[in-house]
Amino acid sequence: MRVLIAGAGATGGAFGSRLQEAGKDVTYLVRPGRQQLLQRDGLRFLAPDGERTNAVTAISSVPEGDHYDLVVIAVKAPALKSILDNAGPAIGNKTLILPFLNGFDHIDLLEDAYPGQVIGGLVKIVAMVDDAGAIRQMAPLSTMTIGSLTPDPLPDSLVETLDVPGIDLTVTNTIKQQLWEKWAFISAAGAITCLLRNNVAAILEAGGRSQILQAIAETESVAAAAGYPVSESGHQQSLDILTAPGSAFTSSVYRDLQSGQAVEAEHLLGSLSARARTLNVDTPFLDLAVTQVRAHHINHTGGGIFDSASA
Repeated sequence: MRVLIAGAGATGGAFGSRLQEAGKDVTYLVRPGRQQLLQRDGLRFLAPDGERTNAVTAISSVPEGDHYDLVVIAVKAPALKSILDNAGPAIGNKTLILPFLNGFDHIDLLEDAYPGQVIGGLVKIVAMVDDAGAIRQMAPLSTMTIGSLTPDPLPDSLVETLDVPGIDLTVTNTIKQQLWEKWAFISAAGAITCLLRNNVAAILEAGGRSQILQAIAETESVAAAAGYPVSESGHQQSLDILTAPGSAFTSSVYRDLQSGQAVEAEHLLGSLSARARTLNVDTPFLDLAVTQVRAHHINHTGGGIFDSASA
């Protein structure tokens, strides 16, 4: 399969490196500045199994009609609209689209535009882009879970393409359930750390255990009302992570907010809050966190909602 990876950040760069090293046909769609660096210097990948620099094919636009077999979307929600505009010419009637974003708004958007072509997917990896533009994978964890959003099974060619060394691939028939469970957890974690402005250890020491439990209960109630109740194991995992004494855990939404980067809070927290209202689920803690983050953004930017996926 011809694979176009939209984004060469931590997720796209790490998984793209694994695919390319397994001999797959990979092209990166990136901004012009990133394209120039990648074409000149290659993509540096520092992982637990070694460090290397791979020559890559990077483009900043797609010629009209140059269709790919698979388009992987590996950007954060604020960049989704622009990347879809750029990737549009790569998507033909038979192109499969595999987004690695959290939440569900992006899936609804993609399915409206390309019905029957979207694959559900989620990944787990501990990676970052360093100051030199290299991809650093800090732990062996590198999992990818994919599943059909329709009754039809995934094509064998897709599974064969993604099943490569360095990627722990799982094909599931419960991908919507898993996406909802992850969304519920991430939104609870984001609401807690953004509203209370600290890590788990400090929040617990300050007497915030009841607020943590409330946030978990609210987000899981939304998932249940949507038809995807969080499993016992998923609930226990949330408790283990978000109530661990001494834990320095913070959410990625909170870290991005603190560092001044584009955040996915509207795509995650705002969207879940909006869905709660349509499902008649009360989420006062989540709603307060959304208001707090919006106010923070307005105060620091002079107006406007804080990402391009606003509700």
